[in-house]
Amino acid sequence: MGDEKQVGKVISFFNKINVAAVILEDKLKIGDKVHIKGNTTDFEQKINSMQINKKDIKEGKKGQDVGIKVEDRVRPGDVVYKVL
Repeated sequence: MGDEKQVGKVISFFNKINVAAVILEDKLKIGDKVHIKGNTTDFEQKINSMQINKKDIKEGKKGQDVGIKVEDRVRPGDVVYKVL
């Protein structure tokens, strides 16, 4: 495994649309690879879609609450790491 840096935490998950609401602790942008990990969650994916208030954004910054399209189920409290 490569180096990882914690960039956020999942605060909610919308399973109908497979979107995780994440509060960012650092910047995250389209194209970044993330590792989402929790008690029963553990997968990596590339960020292909990110939104704030239903508007597409290219980059989220520390303190922002963003919606990220995810490939698998996530749960509140799961940690989002950026794969460096």
